[in-house]
Amino acid sequence: VFLHYAGRGVFLEDLRRASTVLELIMRIFSPKRYVASVDRIDLDTLWADGKRAILLDRDNTLVPRDTEQVPAAVSAWLEAAHAKGFKLCMVSNNWHRDQVMASARELGLEAISHAMKPAPFALKAGLKRLGATANEAVLIGDQLYTDVWSGNFAGVDTILVKPQATQDLWYTQIFRIFERRALRDLPCEE
Repeated sequence: VFLHYAGRGVFLEDLRRASTVLELIMRIFSPKRYVASVDRIDLDTLWADGKRAILLDRDNTLVPRDTEQVPAAVSAWLEAAHAKGFKLCMVSNNWHRDQVMASARELGLEAISHAMKPAPFALKAGLKRLGATANEAVLIGDQLYTDVWSGNFAGVDTILVKPQATQDLWYTQIFRIFERRALRDLPCEE
């Protein structure tokens, strides 16, 4: 963003544009909320906010990467979401379709693998599959540069959760370094 000087200081219009561009950039890069784990997200609040569909990442959001077992608290939260009437779809970048579909079957979820987040296309396909609009949906994931960006690009509210395990793919470990810097001033709802 360039601010122009003409011997009289900064033009007010340039400041307005800079503010708008900065605001746009922050909206793309920021989750609506940052929560310790999926089971800490209050379903009644989501429902009251008009949310009827939940798009969920798999690895380190629902399923810890180091165990491949869904924690009991997460399973209970998903059951409560189903019972409340939410439509749920797992949207995963994981290339192992069999693992994604096995987790989805176990949890009673629709699923999309090979999502290629941060591109928003798989999220839009998930919304279509659930019969929901972007305004009715929320995306929950553990990665700022894939999950949050894709949700924001798709016009879906986003909730970032802390990863369930420290084990990650090598390239995700690199992203985590930048995530820690980006999130250092964002309080996490424990």
